[in-house]
Amino acid sequence: MNITNSSDPSNSRAFFVNFNQDCTSLAVGSHSGYRLYSLGGVDALEQIYHNTTEDTCLVERLFSSSLVAVVSLTAPRKLKVCHFKKGTEICNYSYSNTILAVKLNRQRLVVCLEESLYIHNIRDMKVLHTIRETPPNPQGLCALSIDNDNCFLAYPGSSTIGEVQIFDAINLHAKTMIPAHDSPLAAIAFSPNGTRIATASEKGTVIRVFSVSDGTKLFEFRRGVKRCVAISSLVFSMCSNYLGCSSNTETVHIFKLEEPKDRSVDESSWMGYLSNYLPTQVTDVFNQGRAFQTAHLPFSGVRNVIAITIIQNQLRLLVATEDGFLYVYNMDSNEGGDLTLYKQHRLDGKIDESKTDGPPRSEPQPIQDGGSTILGSYAGVLKGNPAGQMSESEKFREMAAATESPPKGGFQFNDEQEYPPLTQKSD
Repeated sequence: MNITNSSDPSNSRAFFVNFNQDCTSLAVGSHSGYRLYSLGGVDALEQIYHNTTEDTCLVERLFSSSLVAVVSLTAPRKLKVCHFKKGTEICNYSYSNTILAVKLNRQRLVVCLEESLYIHNIRDMKVLHTIRETPPNPQGLCALSIDNDNCFLAYPGSSTIGEVQIFDAINLHAKTMIPAHDSPLAAIAFSPNGTRIATASEKGTVIRVFSVSDGTKLFEFRRGVKRCVAISSLVFSMCSNYLGCSSNTETVHIFKLEEPKDRSVDESSWMGYLSNYLPTQVTDVFNQGRAFQTAHLPFSGVRNVIAITIIQNQLRLLVATEDGFLYVYNMDSNEGGDLTLYKQHRLDGKIDESKTDGPPRSEPQPIQDGGSTILGSYAGVLKGNPAGQMSESEKFREMAAATESPPKGGFQFNDEQEYPPLTQKSD
């Protein structure tokens, strides 16, 4: 949700908000810099970094690493890749037009312009491929799967109908085109393992889920019937069992991704009799899935992004808004219905006294311009850098460390049965 695409980009109180790839942190950009928050707990929001050096319209963090991609309002065509813990800029690139979106995973960094996409190797930031002359995409709509084995890029294949183009970001070739909707696309999202893709159109009434491998439609959900809406956010849960959708209304819909029950209608019933005479479009409505849970937000008409993840052994719905608030709802995997608001946090760095319990916590200190060495262009760094600047080899090591995948099957520290072994010396 780029500030440059905000409903009022001149509003100094507008925020860019975005969850990282595994929903472990939240990035908040504004006219006064950007902040990174940890999502390890929900009772208190822990700020882990605060930059006040420039206005920020877009910031993306790579998982829980120190690598962030930043675009400023004053230079919307320039992408900077930074090591925020060291306060250093690793590299920067300039593009021919305004940067509308940046997507990261451990292998690729994708920059989306209105009519082109640049695919970089994230380890050395070389441009591997450029997709040119894409259909006009003024909202920067695109999605990059986060799975190393299924590294796909999705973007609109048309500006008039809802076609989704799937591109293999590793082998650098088009994979498939999915005719998802009759109306232009408004939202697309990959499942965490990259095998499914969810779509919504500008009408916002129907949500569909497709198989990435062959484009087969797997699920179809109806968000609403009475009115068309502007979709704000469409996400899979980190466990892949749920799909969340938010819009410019006050309701967030949560759909459960389970095999649908047999919806065949008994021909001897009234519905069976009527289905022989009703138009196909009408009978299709009866066969579409409905929301498993809903959250009623204390506002409407405010753009937002959502996430569904487990925090402190509890499934949660998180809603971050462009006016600078984070709302937390607890979810029950067994019970459907309405969700209750559990916690609300401010994202502007100010302490909300009414929402804070216990003694005040020390906040991280912002890094000012003079507090660290800011590097020049990555391509322009030469040997014999002044003291305090990273050499090229150091930059490669930083990029490699940030993009390193965690070991599979590692210890689960939130599982009491899987603590690491301990040894104790005895006299």
